[in-house]
Amino acid sequence: MSFAPRLPGRPASWVRQAAVAAVLFTATVAVCPSSATAQKQTKPLDVSNLDTTCAPCTNFYDFANGGWVKRNPIPAAYSQWGSFNELRDNNLEALRKVLDEAAAKRLSAPDATARKLGNFYASCMDSAAIERAGGTPLQRDVQDIDGITSPADVRRYVIARQARGEGLVFNFGSTQDAKNSSEVIGGLYQGGLGLPDRDYYFNTDAKTTEIRNAYIAHVANDLMLIGEPKSQADADAQKVMSIETALAAASLTRVQQRDPVLTYNRKTPSELAGISRGFDWSAYFGEQHVPAIVAIDVQNPKFVTAMDSLFSAAPADAWRAYFKWHLVRSAAPTLSSAFVNEDFAFSQKLTGAKEQLPRYKRCIQATDGAMGEALGKAYVERYFTPAAKARALTMVNNLKDAFKERLGTRDWMTDPTRKQAMAKLDAFLDKIGYPNKWLDYGPMTIEPSNSYYQNSVAATDFTNQDDLHHIGRPLDKTRWGMTPPTVNAYYNPSLNEIVFPAGILQPPFFDPNADDAVNYGGMGAVIGHEMTHGFDDQGAQYDAQGNLRQWFTDADLQNFKAKTKLVSDQFDAYTILDSVHVNGKLTLGENIADLGGLTIAYAAFEKSLEGKPRPPKIDGFTPEQRFFLAWAQIWRNNIRPEMARLRINTDPHSPQNWRTNGPLSNMPEFAKAWGCKSGDAMVRPPAQQAIIW
Repeated sequence: MSFAPRLPGRPASWVRQAAVAAVLFTATVAVCPSSATAQKQTKPLDVSNLDTTCAPCTNFYDFANGGWVKRNPIPAAYSQWGSFNELRDNNLEALRKVLDEAAAKRLSAPDATARKLGNFYASCMDSAAIERAGGTPLQRDVQDIDGITSPADVRRYVIARQARGEGLVFNFGSTQDAKNSSEVIGGLYQGGLGLPDRDYYFNTDAKTTEIRNAYIAHVANDLMLIGEPKSQADADAQKVMSIETALAAASLTRVQQRDPVLTYNRKTPSELAGISRGFDWSAYFGEQHVPAIVAIDVQNPKFVTAMDSLFSAAPADAWRAYFKWHLVRSAAPTLSSAFVNEDFAFSQKLTGAKEQLPRYKRCIQATDGAMGEALGKAYVERYFTPAAKARALTMVNNLKDAFKERLGTRDWMTDPTRKQAMAKLDAFLDKIGYPNKWLDYGPMTIEPSNSYYQNSVAATDFTNQDDLHHIGRPLDKTRWGMTPPTVNAYYNPSLNEIVFPAGILQPPFFDPNADDAVNYGGMGAVIGHEMTHGFDDQGAQYDAQGNLRQWFTDADLQNFKAKTKLVSDQFDAYTILDSVHVNGKLTLGENIADLGGLTIAYAAFEKSLEGKPRPPKIDGFTPEQRFFLAWAQIWRNNIRPEMARLRINTDPHSPQNWRTNGPLSNMPEFAKAWGCKSGDAMVRPPAQQAIIW
């Protein structure tokens, strides 16, 4: 449940970390042409970004961003380009200074964590050593795979790789018990796929078929890089596809994965063994160093049963092919250019990017993934002030006050439910900027003599063991799901927490030089978005303590579902690329959060004006109009068709133009600010307007 969607690539946590835009998405409202000339933004709200030939009541996204769209083509190394990318790139340059210094001092720094940080980054940047090694770092692992001849060998190999922190076939880690949030138990999740989603294995449209065929060729190419002859690699690629298709068939859809009741299946180790009798879970938990585990939340029992059967049903040679492919797939970014280039060549089919990011940017991102809190600590010491944290906290408190006032006026909700909602809001745990307790990297082994591959393996193992260490121990509420430099924010329902990393607490989201209207329309709406996640169709199923239970009365729950259905139906009707529809059920939570976040932020902004002289117009726009312009300009973006299609298939966030126009068309406040009337494209009919929180 995050503010911005996640980039494609390797498996990631539930916190999604990227921004998407929708300039190439075809809207159901008019699209206005733009004739703007190139001009860099120099003010908190830049009027040169506008396209005033487009009426704000016709298509507000185009009105607010048409000028920017015209003069900002997508850089070759990106699949989209927008405000999130601009800010991330700025952060990368700031982080580069931190890491260049750390690498230069890695042998002499008195602090062990600083030395490890420098060693990791330096090993990634040592392209000459990486090229000399080629694929040799994988040779021993390939030999181990070649020794697999039986179902028992298959299972033993999976256990061994899982013990190294690799999510091979399935994923396992610590999680809070959804119905007893103070208890930390094991979490077992479906996995094992190389394509972005289960549906890529079954959809028969031309684009999906093309991607599937390219994927099979990509698997074969990677297998040839580790020494397989072409004929064998081609045959093995088909075997990989067969196993992954079987795993996909047992996997939940993305919409199903959003259902916390469906995906909560607490089991004892013996009950888990009962649905997968061929897998030695005792040996598995022993290798994971959690032998005394008492409970496991199994996301998808059907997947576990199918996986266990497949271990025996699929021939050993098919599993050998599958294991080799996933070995190469996970290691490719740490290996020579032959592997990296092959990896990128296939990713182009999904993203449309024309060239790779410069090596230093890829290495910064990898270091953030491996030692994010060590890097984040150095980042905030340089770039994030206590004053910035205090300003953000003030805005959070203002938004809470506005939300509480609105809770008191929701006529679809009765007092028993309202009381529970108030309690949940009061219980929010706020995390701003960076952790109060930093992660201890003492056990991580990152040596200057190690290769980038070795250091990456060590980082993965450390992260895995650090996570598993929490199972069966008291809940640690200080943990963060994002690193401090991340340009994003999130809500965690089990902790009932809202989290805003330092990376997002800067322009264009929050600007100390901007007027209140712009900051409330930007960062205020981000804060309100995460707050509303606690009350969206998923978050509302968790109580103030983070427990999965119904706290609505039955009648209020039906009223709530009727209102959320209006949002789902609204976004189902939107299209991209001329004919591909947004999935209103997949994007429902984020769409509710956008609408609620804007509504709450606007109420907080209006409250901030009470008792003060009315602010003057700036650039000809009223404060109310600037609030809505700030929201729209956050989502300015250009996107390639390939990425647009990938997002619509996999992303729980709606396309950027609909994140702008969709919630605004439900808001009477927007219509009043811009003088929009009934019948305008930006004004939904009253009976279809979703006014929830």
